Amino acid sequence: MPLTPHYDPALVARLREALERSDFTVDGVGAVFDPVAHAALAREQVVPALRATTGGTPLETLVRLFLLGATEPLAAVRSALSPLSIDESVSLRLLEPDGDGFRAGLEIRPYGDEAHSWWVVSEQGTDVRPGPLPAQHVLGVGGASVTLAEWTVRQQVGSALDIGTGCGVQSLHLSQHATQVTATDRNPIALALARLTAQLNGLEWELLEGDLFEPVGDRTFDLIVSNPPFVVGPATRDYLYRDSGLEGDAVTRSLVQAAPNHLTEGGWCQLLGNWVHVRGQPFGQALTRWLSPRNGCDVWIVRRAVQDPAEYVEMWLRDSGEADGPAYRRKYADWLDWFAAHDIEAIGFGVITMRNAGHEVPSIEIWPEDMTAEIERPIGRQVADWFTRRDRLRGIDLLDAHLVRAPGLRLEQIRAASTDGWTLTEQWLRQHGGLGSRVLVLDDVMSLVVAGANGDVTLRQQLELIAAAFEVDAKELALATVDLLTQYVGIGLLDIAHS
Repeated sequence: MPLTPHYDPALVARLREALERSDFTVDGVGAVFDPVAHAALAREQVVPALRATTGGTPLETLVRLFLLGATEPLAAVRSALSPLSIDESVSLRLLEPDGDGFRAGLEIRPYGDEAHSWWVVSEQGTDVRPGPLPAQHVLGVGGASVTLAEWTVRQQVGSALDIGTGCGVQSLHLSQHATQVTATDRNPIALALARLTAQLNGLEWELLEGDLFEPVGDRTFDLIVSNPPFVVGPATRDYLYRDSGLEGDAVTRSLVQAAPNHLTEGGWCQLLGNWVHVRGQPFGQALTRWLSPRNGCDVWIVRRAVQDPAEYVEMWLRDSGEADGPAYRRKYADWLDWFAAHDIEAIGFGVITMRNAGHEVPSIEIWPEDMTAEIERPIGRQVADWFTRRDRLRGIDLLDAHLVRAPGLRLEQIRAASTDGWTLTEQWLRQHGGLGSRVLVLDDVMSLVVAGANGDVTLRQQLELIAAAFEVDAKELALATVDLLTQYVGIGLLDIAHS
């Protein structure tokens, strides 16, 4: 497999010096823009930001070059990138001549999390270079990559694998809690830019060229993450970052089915994916067929969004810069024809988490509703807690457990005016924080059970007290409520107290 280049360390060090000296960081760039410019950039509109960066300072020049796609005068560029020379910058693909000035050949974007600040090197997108992207285009930091980074379980691990690394966003995060990071991509340009991202941030990764798991053979890892080319459609490869070359949602299925073979005992796999909703089939039916209980992996699939075919096609054609016109309309129509031929009525997007727990009867759960609630950050901690609760539920009788309410849990009600005053029409439990779970509560018994879940007594003792108050049989009450309460534990409204 071809090795990606190691850039001259001296040149990369001079580039880093220029970026640091100008405060080309998340905080430094953030201070340049007013709220209007920030909001416009979120909509991929650069004009307000260009208007806000006309002072000619080195920081403004770097912002205009690498983030806004502007052509800048030679003198300003030389000053902003010093001690890196113009010729050296061109050799790194950072600059390319444009009339009397220079424009950026790549995007360098400050990026970080709560504790770290990095730079990500990628190719410039359609917001600054309109028109269809090249087939081997390398995306920068986007919504999907941020979603995966937020959902990843950040436990200390020995080995981590980033499948389809692109410019290396996930590998930056993995480097903070993995002893060794291996990253793969089938696009050699992506691997080259991932190498430059790593060097610019003083990191070193094992970078391998190839498709999905093929470059790593039969190796196993403590943590696998992937933001793969998951777009659903015909078996095309118009854009390597988007199209897998496999028909439909086969690339997501392939990763889910292959991942258990590459996980160490207790290892995690987390990936983004699309899957189809076939007309007339219950949600999750196809996903369930992907999952084999024989592999011993607990699995949690959360749907984050769902789109109809037209919305989906429009989004991805816009993403690749294929603007309106005859070619756009033909591709749009052909893609819709493919969906119609396969009776696909919608496409789901979500996060799939697997843990190699080695259970004979693994826990497999698919959340059929879009998770739209605000989730407590970091989300990875909430993901790990979901699996921990599954472990606590195994091999116990819930009636003998001490249940505790989740922090921030509230009972919310709606009452409508009636002849008798205000009549309760609906009530639900909502978790403010955690996973933001929300469930309807059908009767006062369930609300009393949850209200009394403070860990002092067992669930059996709670139900006996409630049964006496309502003058009902305690065993019948237990039969009627234990399954629902188990679900409450599963989604984080309740937890099992440590013994």
